[in-house]
Amino acid sequence: MIGLLQRVSEAAVRVDGQTVGAIGPGLMVLVCAEKGDTEREAEALLAKLLTYRVFPDEAGKMNRSLVDVGGGLLLVPQFTLAADTRSGTRPSFSPAAAPEDGRRLFEHVVRQARASHGIVETGQFGADMKVSLINDGPVTIWLRIDPVGTSR
Repeated sequence: MIGLLQRVSEAAVRVDGQTVGAIGPGLMVLVCAEKGDTEREAEALLAKLLTYRVFPDEAGKMNRSLVDVGGGLLLVPQFTLAADTRSGTRPSFSPAAAPEDGRRLFEHVVRQARASHGIVETGQFGADMKVSLINDGPVTIWLRIDPVGTSR
């Protein structure tokens, strides 16, 4: 599983001109399932997202997590994070999970997030989304959880 997290002052996702998810301060995370990922990797990614220390403490050091600050979490499905760009000038998306697996794992992350965190909003799987955000810092970090027994 891949998560591209961005610390934001605010973020929103629109589909067909309608806002489907929006948060104030917190994390906007693009989420991608890759071939071989399971609920185990999805849960490990979510645990890391919720506890990853990217918010400043009183001294201005990144020592506080999303849970610590009580910020919003906007999860956006984004299969293009799995792009293989090693050759040519057009990405290959063969490392991405099949659409049905990607949807299942994204929805699993969302359910688990809503069960354990206060403010959780989402984009819409398979939709043409318009994502807007104000990146705070800017802080953008790419996280990857590999399936057990693999190193991609």
